[in-house]
Amino acid sequence: MTMLSDEQKTELEAAAFRRLVAHLRERSDVENIDLMNLAGFCRNCLSNWYLEAAEQAGMTLSKDQSREIVYGMPYEDWKTLHQTEANPVQKAEFERNKPKE
Repeated sequence: MTMLSDEQKTELEAAAFRRLVAHLRERSDVENIDLMNLAGFCRNCLSNWYLEAAEQAGMTLSKDQSREIVYGMPYEDWKTLHQTEANPVQKAEFERNKPKE
């Protein structure tokens, strides 16, 4: 197995993240609720994790800014262009799968 430096790992992780974000932007037909129901995370989760990482690094970033980084546009614009109302089956599955408080 090839040993990677911490810098190389960071570069590869960043490249993989950029590719995931690009893929999710291209697949606007996949709703966030479907991602949540199947994988337990969605675009909003990614933007929240990005925001948390910025905060941990001492950087100032708003929720809107982190969402725009993930969505490739302002969140409200993305919702208008791509988001539809979840159907009853999706909502029920989401309720079954959401973490217990």
